[in-house]
Amino acid sequence: MDNQAIVLEWTFNGPVSKVWTALTDKDEMKKWYFDLAEFKAEKGFVFSFTAGPDSGIQYQHICEVTDVIPQQKLSYSWRYEGYAGTSVVSFELSSESKDKTTVKLTHSGIDSFPEDNPDLAKANFVEGWNAIIGTSLKEYLESQH
Repeated sequence: MDNQAIVLEWTFNGPVSKVWTALTDKDEMKKWYFDLAEFKAEKGFVFSFTAGPDSGIQYQHICEVTDVIPQQKLSYSWRYEGYAGTSVVSFELSSESKDKTTVKLTHSGIDSFPEDNPDLAKANFVEGWNAIIGTSLKEYLESQH
């Protein structure tokens, strides 16, 4: 299995502070990400949500915040209830200018998930992150102007 991390990068219109809020405020997150019952950008905070393919299994995601550098980096573990494997998702923010922010997403450890489950294939994560961050977050941020 391909054990290379997924590394994707996007540049958005908006200052780092606005992008950070979109990534860490549960009321903002539900507008473009997942509707989390609770979320805090605090190391050790555990959160969960259910999601999956529209016509397939809905997976209980269990995540724990592992690293927080305000307005710079947010990382959390990402695993599925009842399935082997744990991965790590990291968002790194950098300011390109006053009103442009680059978000670098790294998702590592996907190779720890069961190889025999096509829902957990690396290509699905690439597609999912491009839709969630590249489309949903972008549209959300641009609608805030």
